[in-house]
Amino acid sequence: MSTVAVTRLVEAPVVEVWRVFTDLARRCEWLSTVTRVELLTPGPFGAGTVWRETRTMADGGEITEEFRVRECVVPERFVVVSPGIGADYRMTYTFVPVIEGRHRGGTMVTVVQDGAPTAPAGRFLALVFGGLAARTVEGALRRDLDDLAAAA
Repeated sequence: MSTVAVTRLVEAPVVEVWRVFTDLARRCEWLSTVTRVELLTPGPFGAGTVWRETRTMADGGEITEEFRVRECVVPERFVVVSPGIGADYRMTYTFVPVIEGRHRGGTMVTVVQDGAPTAPAGRFLALVFGGLAARTVEGALRRDLDDLAAAA
């Protein structure tokens, strides 16, 4: 299993950051690499919410992934899972209000992505490309949080 964690200060209150991040229908408007979102479940964002997201990759290709919210504590934290090709992913997002200092009123957003190979090929690729894959994932997560900061 590999783990990548990224934290970013967003100069906006937790409720606003949560609202932007969990408004799945509008993700294409603020996430620079997302080109399409398909909601698969009706209702508000919460445990059980499922959507598909198409992203542009660094090489110009596209990838479509399906995400399912496993846990949700509004507006503090949520956990999504996604079956990948040769690996399953779990991402935990936390939103912590900054209560003192010059960034008071802002939000510290942390995402932790855990990946676990599910097939022999996935285990082999993790062994061979582990460090490179982790850096690629970290870059993508940072870009998403930068986009979130700009939108919120």
